[in-house]
Amino acid sequence: MTLAHASAGLGLRRALLGALQDAPVDAFDFLECAPENWIGVGGRLGDTFAALAAKHPITCHGLSLSLGGPGPLDTEFVSRVGAFLDRYHVGAYSEHLSYCSDDGQLYDLLPIPFTDAAVRHVSDRIRRVQDQLGRRIAIENVSYYAAPHRALDEADFVNAVLDAADCDLLLDVNNVYVNAINHGYDPMAFLAAMPTARIVQYHIAGHYDEADDLKVDTHGAPVKDDVWALLDRAYALHGVHPTLLERDFNFPPLPVLIAELDRIRALQRVHAQRAPAHA
Repeated sequence: MTLAHASAGLGLRRALLGALQDAPVDAFDFLECAPENWIGVGGRLGDTFAALAAKHPITCHGLSLSLGGPGPLDTEFVSRVGAFLDRYHVGAYSEHLSYCSDDGQLYDLLPIPFTDAAVRHVSDRIRRVQDQLGRRIAIENVSYYAAPHRALDEADFVNAVLDAADCDLLLDVNNVYVNAINHGYDPMAFLAAMPTARIVQYHIAGHYDEADDLKVDTHGAPVKDDVWALLDRAYALHGVHPTLLERDFNFPPLPVLIAELDRIRALQRVHAQRAPAHA
């Protein structure tokens, strides 16, 4: 199912299942889940997920492909993901520009070296995933706290992967802000360097202020004003696309989250009739 460009969604988390079931149908435009958290889930939880998927459009944002990992691509897992996407008529599937396995699952999203060799490695794996699924996927720019090797800067690395893989971009605006503070670059310049034609979705989230020069991407707090300003700028530069509010813990009452969605919708209305600053 294709989402309208001006749409705002919530992450489908188990702690929110009851509230999401009871919410008015127009409270949010779509729900996003990690497919590996729901593949093979049956019983009451599986029935609840199926009911929500029948009522609302579902997008998928994966955690386990390990696109930058050194081990073999798990093609059996890709097949299971593909079956899940087909079963629930999922129109958009994205993954992280990172890795999470090395002779076993590492349960974290670890940074890829910003090198030409890494561009070739990860773009080849993205192409293989797209070929196996028979669909384009999007990759997300990730937050990172150590940079193992930076022959390229982050924006050039992201663009090189997108071009070599011929895939789409899920632009995580909070990650741009967190990385800009932690690694000392201009977040507005990073946004401007992203390729408008490849952006298909945005993420926005809250983070933790450890210090003035250290931000932690937690998804456990309200979105901060500086990140809202970046989302506004992203819409101005690249146009309006479906935008997900990520919240993974410290859940407030659902109306508080809906209020943040309404703020996304308000920004989308402002920019929906404007052309991007560059196309």
